[in-house]
Amino acid sequence: MQEHNRASAWFDELYKEHASSHENIPWARLEVNPILQEYLETSKAKKGKALVIGCGLGDDAIALEKAGYEVIAIDVAQTALQLAKERFSDSRVSFVKQDIFDMPVEYFEHFDFIYEALTIQSLPREFRERMIKAVADSLAKEGTLLVVAHQFNGNTSGPPWPLTKEEIDLFVTEGLKELHFEVIAERSKISDNKFKVLYTK
Repeated sequence: MQEHNRASAWFDELYKEHASSHENIPWARLEVNPILQEYLETSKAKKGKALVIGCGLGDDAIALEKAGYEVIAIDVAQTALQLAKERFSDSRVSFVKQDIFDMPVEYFEHFDFIYEALTIQSLPREFRERMIKAVADSLAKEGTLLVVAHQFNGNTSGPPWPLTKEEIDLFVTEGLKELHFEVIAERSKISDNKFKVLYTK
């Protein structure tokens, strides 16, 4: 088993353990992330193909579908995908088990909008550059990427391992252009702040 698979294997076990009590899954809001909702309400970008990375129980993917996108939502946890399909059985969202380290060739520069929230920080830092490259490679030319991540505050224990500004800037290193950068104050057990960054290619 590859090292990143070992690091992410516990996700499916957590979903299995709490399959009937979703509120015990720390990141499962059971509603759309307010940062994504604000973007959808204010953005005038054209609708097209959207990708949700680490979709969990599916609320963000459904919000994108309702906004008019054709959505593929990926996760490494099969249990999460099954729960999402059960919760939104009438949806046309494609919930797909997909390892971000092994993205299919057809995903290259394929998506007009990508939403990445709190997934990169869930794996150890040694995988960060590979994950960021995979996300950047999947964004279509002139597409839009919205990234949400906790800001590193000096605490090295994890998971999660919040991102530094230097790590966020790796998206620019991978050829993306920063459209909007914001640090949102949001005190939590993980960090006191979140990054909200919008990119294009």
